[in-house]
Amino acid sequence: MDAFTYIDGRLLCEGVPASALADRFGTPLYVYSRATLEGHFDRLSSAFAALGPLVCFSVKSCSNLHVLRVLVTRGAGLDVVSGGELARARRAGCPDGRIVFAGVGKSRDEIAAAMDPPIGWFNAESEQELDAIAEVAGRRATGEDRRPRVALRVNPQVAPDVHAYTATGVKGAKFGVDFDEARRLFDRFGTGARAPITLDGLHLHIGSPIYETGPYVEAIRGTLALVHDLAARGHAVRSLNIGGGFGADYQSARSPSARDYAEAIVPLLRERVGAGLRVLLEPGRTIAANAGILLTRVRYTKTVPGPAGPKRIVIADAGMQTLIRPSLYGAFHFVWPTDPGVALVPARRAEDPGLPGLARADLVGPICESGDFLAKDRPLPPLAPGDLVAVFTAGAYGMSMASNYNSHPLPAEVLVEGADARLIRRRQTIDDMLAAEERG
Repeated sequence: MDAFTYIDGRLLCEGVPASALADRFGTPLYVYSRATLEGHFDRLSSAFAALGPLVCFSVKSCSNLHVLRVLVTRGAGLDVVSGGELARARRAGCPDGRIVFAGVGKSRDEIAAAMDPPIGWFNAESEQELDAIAEVAGRRATGEDRRPRVALRVNPQVAPDVHAYTATGVKGAKFGVDFDEARRLFDRFGTGARAPITLDGLHLHIGSPIYETGPYVEAIRGTLALVHDLAARGHAVRSLNIGGGFGADYQSARSPSARDYAEAIVPLLRERVGAGLRVLLEPGRTIAANAGILLTRVRYTKTVPGPAGPKRIVIADAGMQTLIRPSLYGAFHFVWPTDPGVALVPARRAEDPGLPGLARADLVGPICESGDFLAKDRPLPPLAPGDLVAVFTAGAYGMSMASNYNSHPLPAEVLVEGADARLIRRRQTIDDMLAAEERG
């Protein structure tokens, strides 16, 4: 159960009123619930327990060190895609053996950093990247037990119903290699090859967020057929990383549960695990999205002529620089005042909830772009300057994608644990923002 609830007409995060957090720490403000983070991780781990997987949280989805430490303490590994994320994973206390390094463009310096000490797995995405990993490993003259372990990312060419920008397993995508290329690369680098790496894994990730189980079944079945082909060529596949992309509840329980995903996936892999296959998962938003909200304060309101009549505009201090998903992906986030002044709070859904006293409005930010909005044409209670609004399901790809566009400082982040709240990232100041230029 997500720990953001309205009680007696006001929003609480666990045991702390959202308005108290905004008064104490200012806005815009990202607020995370530790109980929700842990609950989502535990449910996912439990659902897939029959496979004994290593669940590697996707650092790119929510990269704050304190959030990472919560999950690492819970037993999570971490999925990183850059040298910076690798440093975050280590600073968060993640054992190197539970770190997976993905991403299409690793530099040799990043590769070298991940070998000292050696991480659990590299997810390699091309022949040239395999050459780079082998080159760096060869220079290090490591022993057999310290050869970097590599999983080759394959593109199963499965097209789930996701935004074009987040479809990663379709034909023509920049990610991974096709199955024919995978066979060739295993012949070159795999079992028995004279290479300073251990290529004995496969990795796939087909996109995000995916609200159906069928694409996973299709992708895994195809990849298991490849495993069989590779075995016939003398190559043992000892690990299979099935990626992430599981959905989160942005609207109204649209997303399958962790158990739903597991019921479709576990039967495909249980027998293989019994024969020694190691399974890894790389979830991000399904753990973090509903564990965070964005609090934003209304600055101004106005009414403008619109195609269908007068249109309300609510201008807040958070915008596309704070949460870019609505502008970048056309993503839906439920928005509602923290103290709405109405007796009922609607379910998270796009259609008119039918409550009295509501009128449609656009919730926009301060950025000089027409694409700067958090919500469009939403039924909302009356809002005035100073009112506080919560943007829900903002814990994933919110703060991690925030920017200084228009030279706005980055927001603060807070972690709530029961009745306690602590600052886990201080608000950036203008001096902070300019320091790299002043001292460059």
